[in-house]
Amino acid sequence: MDIKSAEFIISNTDYKKCPDTKLPEYAFIGRSNVGKSSLINMLCNRKGLAMTSSKPGKTLLINHFLINNEWHLVDLPGYGYATAGKQTRERLKDIIESYIINRLQLTCVFLLIDCRHEAQKIDLDFMQWLGENGVPFAIIFTKIDKLSWQRSNESIQAYKQQLLEYWEELPPVFISSSEKGIGRDEVLNYIESINKSLKK
Repeated sequence: MDIKSAEFIISNTDYKKCPDTKLPEYAFIGRSNVGKSSLINMLCNRKGLAMTSSKPGKTLLINHFLINNEWHLVDLPGYGYATAGKQTRERLKDIIESYIINRLQLTCVFLLIDCRHEAQKIDLDFMQWLGENGVPFAIIFTKIDKLSWQRSNESIQAYKQQLLEYWEELPPVFISSSEKGIGRDEVLNYIESINKSLKK
């Protein structure tokens, strides 16, 4: 897929105020500091499209971006901010879950996982919740450039093995590096293939 245009549309905390279109939406989410904004900027080939920050928890809103006038990329708030108060965590949980459950245009959730870490309970629980609610999702392992090829491959294979203890089959899995552009074509082509199937 060739990204010809990418523009910010709206930010809000209420799924009812999201763009009133029938365009398919692809939502990106992950734990704090997983590299979500950097990945979005890399996918869209626009440096400052999504705001990046070294401070976890920068995204506290549902952010809609219109891509090629054909589909929406949705930057969702992250989860698992240890420094956030309980009230803030509960509010973010409500924003995320109400959007995912109620947004009819949502086509796929891309769950970002830092390839350097072992499987975390909070991510596994979130996947379980997506599965229980019948929400299609894919996994993107981020920061693949931070490890050697062997180490990253071993880490991802171990993660997959752990997932197979809970799941009969794995969701689509992608690897990425925002700095090196790894995974861009694969993720965008996957989105394009879904868009084509929806048009049929």
